[in-house]
Amino acid sequence: MTAPLRVCLPDQRLVDALEPMDGVEFVLWDLSGPAPEGRLDLLVPGYMGKPAALAALEGVDVGLVQSQSIGYDGVASFLPAGVTFANAAGVHETSTAELAVGMMIASQRGLPDFVRNQGSGTWDNAQRPSLADRRVLLVGYGGVGKAIEARLLPFETEVTRMASRSREDERGTVYGIDTLYEQLPLHEIVVVSVPLGEATERLVDAKFLAAMPDGALLVNVARGPVADTDALVAETSSGRLRAALDVTDPEPLPADHPLWTAPGVLITPHVGGASSAMFPRMVRLIRKQIGLLLDGREPVNVVLP
Repeated sequence: MTAPLRVCLPDQRLVDALEPMDGVEFVLWDLSGPAPEGRLDLLVPGYMGKPAALAALEGVDVGLVQSQSIGYDGVASFLPAGVTFANAAGVHETSTAELAVGMMIASQRGLPDFVRNQGSGTWDNAQRPSLADRRVLLVGYGGVGKAIEARLLPFETEVTRMASRSREDERGTVYGIDTLYEQLPLHEIVVVSVPLGEATERLVDAKFLAAMPDGALLVNVARGPVADTDALVAETSSGRLRAALDVTDPEPLPADHPLWTAPGVLITPHVGGASSAMFPRMVRLIRKQIGLLLDGREPVNVVLP
């Protein structure tokens, strides 16, 4: 008799959503306390856990770790040798793109100001810049960048795509990052959605920001360390640039940090993927991985083989 595929999940909610499956045994473990006995063919850590938590897998017989996040910066330092790691590509793009576009609309149309004015009963109906007709540069053209583009185009924006290397597709040119400083001065909104790594840490530095035109909006839905916080504070405190940030460095952002009160800065607390859209997509991904493993096929989304 074939042994069941053992799938380890961090909470009962995921167990209930996946429901009983033939040939599959579900076990619960959130990486705290003793590990379950025996082999774990597929393990899903909790959402937004620190990479250091994966050190708990040392000495545990694990086949595949399926993350609930897209980013995997820092994971390689703690993942035991011989364990395969997959990210959650396809799970968070919808939510993250939705938030990115919402932050652009809020920043352009002055919604934070209107909320503040409501508290004081101030009627300020001055004209604000639209999202329509703006030139938007997407720095990072993976799943999140493509999802943002799909939502921006119906708003009658002019979208420029930028990836690590230049290429052509059905929509035209995807520019390479080597043209960054040629493109930055041409765009009124710059959206950053690159993964965090050696090549992208502090990508948004003083030189990057200085190349953006006066009054431009920076949107960061990548990772906090992709941007130089001191350079961001300098450019936004002066009022020259605006920013919409779902991620900051550090996180959480201290209550007395100057970014909170910089003019034209909108901050959300790293909630790009944290919407009701996440859970059903995560369940579908886990189901897909289970089906592939049961069939003896390779899992999807493997980023650390």
